[in-house]
Amino acid sequence: MTALDPELAAAIEAIEAAGVPEWHRLSVASARRVEDDVFTPDERRDVAFVRDLSLSGPGGDVPVRIYHDDPDRPAPMVVFYHGGGWTLGTLDSIGGVCRELAARAGCVVVSVDYRLAPEHPFPAPLDDAYAALEWTVETADAFGGDPEHVSVAGTSAGGNLAAAVALRARDFDGPEIAAQHLLYPMTDRDTTRPSYEEHGDGPLLTRAAVEWFWEHYCRSPVDAANPYASVLRADHADLPPATVVTAGHDPLRDEGRAYADALDDAGTPVEHRHYPSMAHGFLSLADDVAVADDALDAVAARVRSS
Repeated sequence: MTALDPELAAAIEAIEAAGVPEWHRLSVASARRVEDDVFTPDERRDVAFVRDLSLSGPGGDVPVRIYHDDPDRPAPMVVFYHGGGWTLGTLDSIGGVCRELAARAGCVVVSVDYRLAPEHPFPAPLDDAYAALEWTVETADAFGGDPEHVSVAGTSAGGNLAAAVALRARDFDGPEIAAQHLLYPMTDRDTTRPSYEEHGDGPLLTRAAVEWFWEHYCRSPVDAANPYASVLRADHADLPPATVVTAGHDPLRDEGRAYADALDDAGTPVEHRHYPSMAHGFLSLADDVAVADDALDAVAARVRSS
């Protein structure tokens, strides 16, 4: 096994020193406060255009934040879904990654603040995520975006939503999606894969936390088996070209790899980028970790070429 990158180990030590308990040992309200406090960056890359708006979703208004570093130039668009196990996460906590993508890829990023479980379990977050895709395509011109080049992307549970949105758009004759960028995605309810045995105690994500998140998201085993929730169980043919990023020290490693393999087996173009020395959530630490910085550049290049 490749050792944990020393720069990442130092960054994790600093996070743990901030006193972050395991998510499943907290109330949902406390976990949300801690996640927002610890993972919202203090310093932010300047982006020329940032605007908070809301779209009309199936369950009410859905807040979105638009990032565009060069508003005078038409650009590809990325609808971005934050992680947090469908339970945690905000526009602020993923803002650092969205700003970096907007600047590095020269794209318009539409970050989506979808409804969260357990108050709004499956399929409510997915319904919001899909509504945001439709809205982005319909309003692209207003932000200097190209409606013919709209991708979906997300981290962790947000990667799950991006994959599910692509499945739903295919199955229900939805908007054309240029690409899907799935960053250490949650793809299946099964937590018995070897990566859970190896890294079930973390760092940054544990098996217990993953199971806690799934319990909040899915109301029943029927929901958990639904291919729009456990996206690994879907048909993976005729989907948009994909980028799948996985980390060696991540309990989600094997299900991410399995998703890349399923796409490839079904004939969907996929690039699987694996980082053996990284852990879950590493792209948010690009300021402190050189490997993460390089990985974010690689994701931006894939977005730019979509």
